[in-house]
Amino acid sequence: MVGNWTFGRKLGSAFAVTVVALIAIAVTGYRSTKSLIANDERVAHTHQVRRQIAELLSSVVNAETGQRGFVITAKDEFLEPYNAALLAIDRTFAGVRGLTLDNEQQTRRLDSMRPVIDAKLAELKRTIDQRRAAGFEATATVVASGEGKLTMDRIRSIINEMDQDEAALLETRGREAAASTEITTQVIVWGGLAAIIVTILVGWLITSSLAKQISSAVRHVQSSSTELQSAANQQASGAREQSTAMVEISTTISELLATSRQIAESAQRVSQIAAQTAGSARTGDLTVAKGSEAIASVRRQVDLIVERMLELGTKSQQVGAVLDIVAELAEQTNILAINATIEAAGAGDAGRRFGVVADEIRKLADRVAVSTKAIRGMVDDVRGAVNTTVMATEAGSKAVDVGGTQVAEMATAFRQITSLVGTTTDAAREIELSTKQQSTAVEQVNIAIANVAQATRETETSATQTLQTAAQLISLSTNLLKLVQTTGAG
Repeated sequence: MVGNWTFGRKLGSAFAVTVVALIAIAVTGYRSTKSLIANDERVAHTHQVRRQIAELLSSVVNAETGQRGFVITAKDEFLEPYNAALLAIDRTFAGVRGLTLDNEQQTRRLDSMRPVIDAKLAELKRTIDQRRAAGFEATATVVASGEGKLTMDRIRSIINEMDQDEAALLETRGREAAASTEITTQVIVWGGLAAIIVTILVGWLITSSLAKQISSAVRHVQSSSTELQSAANQQASGAREQSTAMVEISTTISELLATSRQIAESAQRVSQIAAQTAGSARTGDLTVAKGSEAIASVRRQVDLIVERMLELGTKSQQVGAVLDIVAELAEQTNILAINATIEAAGAGDAGRRFGVVADEIRKLADRVAVSTKAIRGMVDDVRGAVNTTVMATEAGSKAVDVGGTQVAEMATAFRQITSLVGTTTDAAREIELSTKQQSTAVEQVNIAIANVAQATRETETSATQTLQTAAQLISLSTNLLKLVQTTGAG
């Protein structure tokens, strides 16, 4: 049951036991001390009563002493103790009565002693008055009668009884004080010893329990720290592999960007050649028109046409060579796009966007390949038309009569050439535009790859920091476990 308690509850229980023991000792000590203080006050009161009783007896004795001195000497200065005693007796008697109001027996003694004191004072006054009036002899006879002595003995007897009673009370209160002191001492000593033993026992139990609980918690922390360290190692290794893959992808993208720029330059050259071919086709069409107007110069124009057709064949071959370059670039772009798609698939979520871009690049390369095939077909048609024109021209040189018909056919062929060259020019422009778009897309992919590489480096740094934190946590938990085990053994 106690083992399931929390750390604060166990510590609070230990403090509660100690506090309860201290409170019990404090309450017992307080009560005993309070009893001692009250008993001391009663003892002091008893001593004060005894002093007041002795002072009362002393005042009566002083009055009697003053009376005897006056009786012997008849001098008034001997009455000073008598006069002072008259004032002190009433004051002292009132003080004794006030101190003994709680003692019924002492109050009765005072009530019985007051008339005796008054009788003694009256006897002293009569003696003094008689000494003044009748002289020493008559007064000495009165004194010798023993009346005053009897009264004084009665006063002494009552005061002695009161003093003995107070002495008995004083002895009783002394015994009570001694008993209370003994009880207080025993409570403090044995209670303190018991509290110390209980505190040590509870402290040992709580320390043992807490040591076991903390040791278990520290072992769990060590296990978690080890798992965290292993996960951090795997994360750091994965981050390094991902960083290496990002570098390779970045290199591939850079090569793809360079290839895209080469394709753009080649497409631009194809467009220029197509423009030149279109110009040549327009020139040939003008030549055919002139041949229609001046059939007489057909031979000369036919020779010129043959020469132009040979140039056109050369240009067509150049266009074919350029188309071979464009086809090769489109094939390389397709291969690079496929490789980029594979790399993006290996990169997981981080390469998903790059995979989309790579797929678009592959589609663009496919379009370039299709356009190149179409242009190649057109160029082949141009070559066939050129061959046909050359053959027709040679036949026309042999048969001038049918030259007009051949010229018309040549005009039609040149219009077809013009149309094909226009189509070639448009295709070349589309290739150039697509290649520029491809370059822009590749640059965007390159930026995305750079961001992914930066995130990978940050992930690697975070994994390294996590690994360091896990190592520090393992070290701290080991030190804490050693400390707890040392404390539990102590």
